[in-house]
Amino acid sequence: MPEARLDDRGRLTIPKEFRERFGDRYRIVTRNDGIRLIPVDEDPLGALREEFADVDKSAGELREEGRREAVDEAGN
Repeated sequence: MPEARLDDRGRLTIPKEFRERFGDRYRIVTRNDGIRLIPVDEDPLGALREEFADVDKSAGELREEGRREAVDEAGN
């Protein structure tokens, strides 16, 4: 597993293999056991469109379906 260290100015260098694979922008998320770097796509809306390209329902339909499922689960 590659290791990265902070330099004397507090900067962290991401190894080239990871930058090439995941890009140059990251969100830093704090966790109970440490931190995570989450890659940020250069075109976040484009990434969402690509991720959900095969979804045939509208946002309203998905929301309503989620509400129905939540009500059903709450009743059980």
